[in-house]
Amino acid sequence: MSAGRTTFVEHTGPARLDRRTKRLTRRLKPDDVAIIDHTDLDRVSAEELLESGVRVVINVSPSQTGRFPNPGPLLLVRGGVRLIDAPGAELFEAVSDGELITIRGASVFRNGDCVASGQILKPEDLATALADQRGRVTEALESFAENTMRYLREEGRILADGIDFPVIETRFRDRHALVVARGPGHKRDLRIVRPYIRDFKPVLVGIDGGADALLEAGYKPDVIVGDMDSVSDRALKSGAELLIHAYPGGEAPGAERIERLGLTYQAVPTMGISEDLALLLAHEKGAELIVAVGTHFNVIEFLERNRSGMSSTFLTRLKVGEILIDAKGVSRLVSRQVGIWPLLAFTAAGVGALVVAVLVSPELRETIDLLGTRVLEIFGLA
Repeated sequence: MSAGRTTFVEHTGPARLDRRTKRLTRRLKPDDVAIIDHTDLDRVSAEELLESGVRVVINVSPSQTGRFPNPGPLLLVRGGVRLIDAPGAELFEAVSDGELITIRGASVFRNGDCVASGQILKPEDLATALADQRGRVTEALESFAENTMRYLREEGRILADGIDFPVIETRFRDRHALVVARGPGHKRDLRIVRPYIRDFKPVLVGIDGGADALLEAGYKPDVIVGDMDSVSDRALKSGAELLIHAYPGGEAPGAERIERLGLTYQAVPTMGISEDLALLLAHEKGAELIVAVGTHFNVIEFLERNRSGMSSTFLTRLKVGEILIDAKGVSRLVSRQVGIWPLLAFTAAGVGALVVAVLVSPELRETIDLLGTRVLEIFGLA
């Protein structure tokens, strides 16, 4: 990280605004000032903001409420980004996208006038708060459990009856499925499952931006599932089957974009989030094993999402059961298996080394000749 990213008194750049952080990060440039509305800024969003190279982020909601251990803000600040919390600031009304603004300290200026002031979040304060939150995780767990029970009472029939999925061309039955989301560590996970993908050739399912993650890793998605708000046109046009996550009433906000691109799709109305839909798709279509990349697998990751819908994700895992495993587990299994090609390569290298040794050593060549003659004598061929 360059020192220039962390040591500035004043910064002027174009404002970039979006209340959906994951959508904003796709168009950020290093000189931009990112203005977000993201309560409890999660780790995945923080990672994507860091990858954009942006130097200043202004949040009009609290980046860390203390409801649960949230490492996102600390990750962002330690990465050299000036994170300013300005809860309640009306920047989305006062500033237009692309308009030049100046940041001095924790204040925002437009045309020389101060339009908002906030607080610069410091790494030492965030680290102290994070340690305190980890000691109070029980309270967050109780709230999560209540949301889960409420969802189970209201939408439990989905677990029992399943979702009425349309007929699709991609075959899942008796195959493995790799389901990819742009979640915590998804790039690392995709790297470590390369041997698994090579050996088992699973169905590749991208959840919204997870389809782009597959393309970036050199793979073409077979199916893309989601509301289609954070996936690129390139991924949508890759030839994958498109399943839009629609509301229970049938409304599909992502359909307009797909139709505008002239692509075909099928809508699947259901509760929960797109991650649930992708996992249930693979399960209902008969996948033998489901390997998840970048999805939510531990309690803190569930709580980080700050939405009651994560209760449905927890229950989805109960239904999918033992056929669902995390990519990290697959890497441990695959690393213990030695395929035929590495063995052949090792053997060829050994033979090659022996040939070179014989060619450069007259004594060794004479020994090999004597051994050859002795073998022929034993078999009566000399």
